[in-house]
Amino acid sequence: MRQCESGKVRGENTDKKMKIQYHWHLDVYKLSVEAAMEIFEVSKLFPKEEIYSLTDQIRRSSRSVSGQIAEGWRRRKYKAAFINKLNEAEGEAAETQVWLEYSVKCEYISRKTGKALHIKYDNIIAKLVNMGNNPDKWVLKPEKERVKV
Repeated sequence: MRQCESGKVRGENTDKKMKIQYHWHLDVYKLSVEAAMEIFEVSKLFPKEEIYSLTDQIRRSSRSVSGQIAEGWRRRKYKAAFINKLNEAEGEAAETQVWLEYSVKCEYISRKTGKALHIKYDNIIAKLVNMGNNPDKWVLKPEKERVKV
């Protein structure tokens, strides 16, 4: 069973909630790492003259999405800092979509591959927007407000 960004556990016959403790438990984080690794693999085929430009840019922006998510997760004591990091991750994901567009137009990747990756980043952006629009589910409450177990 896995917990999705809504806070609910995915699985059969359960209404239980499982607490997400680490950023790597977040679906959006997992998706961002998966997408960045796909970009790494396809960008290996880019021409050598692109190594310090498009190849570097698309790899850096795609990897930055998960980095920003991790930073945001650790800053969730502060609602504004958390939202800001999610917004940064969203921006990096959108930047990655721009580099994907150039990759297709320069014919370094197929239209089919570019579209599939673009859709993955649309999904990542949607999850980030949802989290940013509903931060109270994610931010930590001050110590005095936390329920002792």
